[in-house]
Amino acid sequence: MTSKKNGAKRNSEFIGNKLPEILEVIKSSRETLLANLILLGEIPAETFHEERRNQALINRFSELGLLNTSIDEMHNGVGLLAGSEGHSNILIVAHSDTVFSETRDHALTISPDEVSGPGVADNSLGVATLATLPDILKKLNIHLKNNLILMGSSRSLGKGNIKGLKFFLDNNKLPIKAGLCVEGVELGRISHVSMGMLRGEIVCKIPAEKEWSGFGNESAIMTLNEMINKINEIPIPRKPRCSIILGRIEGGTDPNKKALKAKLGFEVRSESSEAVEEIGFLLEEAVAEIRSQTKDQITLEIFAKRSPGGIQFTHPLVRNARNILEHLDIVPRYNPSTSELGGLIDEGIPALTIGLTQSKLLELETEVIEIEPVYKGLAQLVALILMIDGGYADEH
Repeated sequence: MTSKKNGAKRNSEFIGNKLPEILEVIKSSRETLLANLILLGEIPAETFHEERRNQALINRFSELGLLNTSIDEMHNGVGLLAGSEGHSNILIVAHSDTVFSETRDHALTISPDEVSGPGVADNSLGVATLATLPDILKKLNIHLKNNLILMGSSRSLGKGNIKGLKFFLDNNKLPIKAGLCVEGVELGRISHVSMGMLRGEIVCKIPAEKEWSGFGNESAIMTLNEMINKINEIPIPRKPRCSIILGRIEGGTDPNKKALKAKLGFEVRSESSEAVEEIGFLLEEAVAEIRSQTKDQITLEIFAKRSPGGIQFTHPLVRNARNILEHLDIVPRYNPSTSELGGLIDEGIPALTIGLTQSKLLELETEVIEIEPVYKGLAQLVALILMIDGGYADEH
């Protein structure tokens, strides 16, 4: 027990001594980071359409001298910063897709304190960090022993179901020591476990004869409303923690026309695989009941499913992440993740998801991030890479 305590103390001292220098160099890289954010963030990258953004990313990797820069069949953008020994690899991944379509104006606005625009928080800042990190390490004169794999992953959100990362892990032959998933927000986040998850869509369609009926309330939107009421009746246990998130509704084309079709996007989350399965079953039952009552066409499609898992709170990687944040005067927040972390966990790779900055406003139409906190977010990332490279985050 004494040796572990002394080791933790040495780690803390190492972090405390190194962070001031890291912060100063990162602050001097402000313009580089913002330039990369504009370059990459203004390229539309809706899920399944990330190729242009990731091509621009690997172009930056090539300019910075990274090796093996490539776009794979899933349009992941990958580059490798060679280590002095190169026996193992540290994977830094940021999902490059956003929820915004190519028809949306992707112009970003930079003010002295903030950056605003579609997808800037989720996750253009994360992708810009990949493009800036090699320059920061060079300025710090940091030469890692392990290779650093930088990856803009595709097909992460919604129906993408982290297929980009899964494809890379299935086909990558390089041994990965640990992984860090980089998200734009929120600073202080330490996600070391992945939630059990079920993501899908309920689609309601009304028969053609109802479309031409001039009277009555028949409408796919009304049917969807009945569906939502039924979902709200599903009992949600407190333990294990569970939730049903109704995240997106679409329906109708014009106020004076009956909606022929309406969609409800949802996500079930739980700490328990059994709870996810049970709620999924109850959703199927709810769909069947409303279908029988309305005689409308209602379908339930599941396009993403994950089991809970992760590393323990006592794992050295979590402990070091906590130490770093405390040295930066940031209170850690331990939130489970449903993103790329799950793919790394499935492969038995110790990993965390971390956030880079604070958001003043995060909505579908507008995302705004604060610039000043990014310095500490990047300092956390660099310090974690150093700890992993030095073996301080190894479980044994």
